[in-house]
Amino acid sequence: MSVVSWAGSLALLPLLIAGTAAASDNHLKPLAQHVRDANDRFKDVSVAVAEGYAPIPCVSGIDGGAMGVHYVNADYMKDETPDLKRPQAVMYEPMPDGRMALAAVEYITFKGPAALEGHLLSFTGAPNRYGLNAFYELHVWAWKPNPHGAFADMNPKVSCDHASAHGK
Repeated sequence: MSVVSWAGSLALLPLLIAGTAAASDNHLKPLAQHVRDANDRFKDVSVAVAEGYAPIPCVSGIDGGAMGVHYVNADYMKDETPDLKRPQAVMYEPMPDGRMALAAVEYITFKGPAALEGHLLSFTGAPNRYGLNAFYELHVWAWKPNPHGAFADMNPKVSCDHASAHGK
């Protein structure tokens, strides 16, 4: 191979890499984007209620921050394998104006170890503050950015301060 031919091939390499990356980008979306795409319907809390989700009190952390008000689907709690489109809990932050702002979803299973799109769910032993048997869970902060990461339990930017306005 001549130097000119080799240099020409090398010059085309970035174009080939960029083209390959663009073509496969859809398959490499991060989990948070997949969750958002699959569950954006829950921006309206009445959709969650219509799909069988019921609220439990706002969950806050001992070191600050919160998870918000969980709307839990009791039927989905029986699922052994997490399903992207069927989170066991949909999490809302109660806002000062009375609105419930979609913040995250939570996938929960009692059978594990479990994973969702290659992300391992965290183990929570029993007894626990939720009164549940040991379980595996994964929070996905797909709508409210979390400085602790998209999969952290508590979000320091979420508050339960306005939960009383919702009776929760």
